[in-house]
Amino acid sequence: MENTTVGIIGMGDMGKMYARRISDAGWRVHACDRAENYLALKEEFSGRSNVHILPNGHLVSRSSDYILYSVEAEAISKIVALYGPSTKQGAIVGGQTSCKAPEMLAFERHLPSDVQIISCHSLHGPKIDPKGQPLVIIKHRASQKSFELVERILSCFGSAQVNLTALKHDQITADTQAVTHAAFLSMGTAWCANNQFPWEHHRYVGGIENVKTNLMLRIYSSKWHVYAGLAILNPAAKIQIKQYAESVTELFKLMLAGQRSKLEERIKTAGEAVFGKQRDEALLLRDEVLDRFSLGKVPKEKTPNNHLSLLAMVDCWWKLGILPYDHLICSTPVSRPLSLSFHPRKEWRCVDVEQLFRLWLGVTEYLFRKPQLLDDVIDTAINDNTFRSDDLEFAFAARGWSDCVSFGDFASYQDRFERCQVYFAPRFPEATRVGNEMIKTILEKM
Repeated sequence: MENTTVGIIGMGDMGKMYARRISDAGWRVHACDRAENYLALKEEFSGRSNVHILPNGHLVSRSSDYILYSVEAEAISKIVALYGPSTKQGAIVGGQTSCKAPEMLAFERHLPSDVQIISCHSLHGPKIDPKGQPLVIIKHRASQKSFELVERILSCFGSAQVNLTALKHDQITADTQAVTHAAFLSMGTAWCANNQFPWEHHRYVGGIENVKTNLMLRIYSSKWHVYAGLAILNPAAKIQIKQYAESVTELFKLMLAGQRSKLEERIKTAGEAVFGKQRDEALLLRDEVLDRFSLGKVPKEKTPNNHLSLLAMVDCWWKLGILPYDHLICSTPVSRPLSLSFHPRKEWRCVDVEQLFRLWLGVTEYLFRKPQLLDDVIDTAINDNTFRSDDLEFAFAARGWSDCVSFGDFASYQDRFERCQVYFAPRFPEATRVGNEMIKTILEKM
């Protein structure tokens, strides 16, 4: 293809997916990973004549016309510093990290001035079909001709291209992912601290609880660094995660103090700011879908819940001036709502990190746009102590994750994540099956 060679430095799951898709489209690929993986990679890709596994990033950089760094965000600066000076004169370089601020800084510091910079970010996991998924492309320092070359190379994914600046990319990913992840991480940490498998307790089964439990397990079944880089290296994410912890703490204190009027005023003010313009829109989630995907037996009568995690999410959005509907970047026009699952206000094809946000937005909207349900939640928050111990651990967990992110402590983040991961691991296969079925149903009923 135009005698162009695509280089990939970092052959983890995403790097391999890129290598396969790009080579299948006819482009020549030069790729590498850590030295200890060299022989295994050569064997794995031996049947692909368009993929050439090289011993190191120096050789990939010297021989490639478009070089993609597919490495963890935490390591991007060190790796670009090592291989960047070897970049072929006039080549194009980009990265596939989820946080672009440190990536762009590394490129500007360590790449020769003649090298052009065009980055990307596939907003889905490596096992997801990229067709129709959002693909962000960032033209940071490049000619239009080079940008069009990168577009042709990446067009093999069949993804929905979104052109952003690095700054806008990081702001949107923070708005749609950082706080969402913090909420689910805190849920898992709290349940782990209380030695609870939530689906074994009737108060966490059915309705909204099904979505919360399934998505929490979906996050903890992934790799810790997927979430750590976004949270710790994205300046906007740090601010938002800190605010989420403050919202959790402040709302919980109002509950403990029995200050109903203050709690109600704050919650409803936040709800109006976030959801006020959606009054005439159909709900994203419908009653029919909420009870279908449970890991436990749905009780005849559900235990009332104050849903602190949801209240704090909307409070956080309000405090930060975030309108979550503005950040669903793979948009299609509003169309008629369907009888089941999500209203197709957007093109709901962004499974994994994007889908988490969409589902979470649907759940928060479901709560806040049902006045009687919201009033019941406020009554429960003031008058029912059933969830007090759980809420206490949740508040501790939210503040703990916020501190971990504020300190930039990757080791602590990994330790906190993996301790919970081990605890919930026995249920990952079932949770993955149920979670996939839930998402599949939502997408099929469009």
